[in-house]
Amino acid sequence: MLYLTRREGEAVIINNEITVRVVELRGRTVKLGLTFPRGASVLREEVFLQIRSANEAASRSAAALDPQSEGETETGAPAGAREP
Repeated sequence: MLYLTRREGEAVIINNEITVRVVELRGRTVKLGLTFPRGASVLREEVFLQIRSANEAASRSAAALDPQSEGETETGAPAGAREP
């Protein structure tokens, strides 16, 4: 992890596309301003973690329902077996 010190009004540029600027300091709270490409996805960490957890759970559920995901090929032969 990279740690940087910035004062109010200062910024960090990431990949020549993303700007993170310290907009305001108020006690222990920092307000950040972000400028990024239109197609970029920006989520708060707690939202990202919820989405990732839900996606992983859905993937596990789908794998449990799909008999082919348990080591069988499309023809039903065990994975690694030679097919005719």
